[in-house]
Amino acid sequence: MRLSHRIPATPWRATTTWGIRPRMIAPLFTGLALFGLGEGLLVLAHLGATPWTVFAQGLARHASLSLGWATALISAVVLLAWWPLRERPGFGTIANLVVIALVLDITATSIPAPTAMTARALFVVAGVVVIGVGSALYLTTGLGPGPRDGLMTSLHRRLGASVVYVRVTLEVSVLVIGWFMGGTVGIGTAVFAASIGFSIGASLRGLEWVLARSTP
Repeated sequence: MRLSHRIPATPWRATTTWGIRPRMIAPLFTGLALFGLGEGLLVLAHLGATPWTVFAQGLARHASLSLGWATALISAVVLLAWWPLRERPGFGTIANLVVIALVLDITATSIPAPTAMTARALFVVAGVVVIGVGSALYLTTGLGPGPRDGLMTSLHRRLGASVVYVRVTLEVSVLVIGWFMGGTVGIGTAVFAASIGFSIGASLRGLEWVLARSTP
């Protein structure tokens, strides 16, 4: 399957980051909920979570917080870091902070963790796929970046550094800190890092295909 390298125009795309309309609600919240679900599946597999969730696991362990609350707290602190960088949040930014943390918490606490290695591996694959689909839906709303994405793009602009290097530096930094704090790092972390870009590209391509066939 060909991958999409751009975010397609959709009937639900906002013209401003606070221009929320009824037609945007389903793609936005479905996308964020799927993202949180995918994060939760990776946690339940116990084979290594995403870098920021590894950080949240470490924080949750030392601060006696649930994983969801730790994730929300980290996102809130990252959001505060936007202020000196002159980045402005949108409706989707705030929704990102709340919905992903909530669904991650519900998933990690309500779905039984698999014990068989085959099932754990399937949870990793499912997590990557679901996060890819959720990201594709969320990104097409144009309602503002998530706290971490906004930090990445604002640092990119302010420092004049490659967005790739900025992203890698952020991801590696929180991964190492989270690991030393007790977060779970493993093959699942590596699989996520290597495949999430392809998952998002394939999901965007699938969305383009659906839109092309649903348009008269």
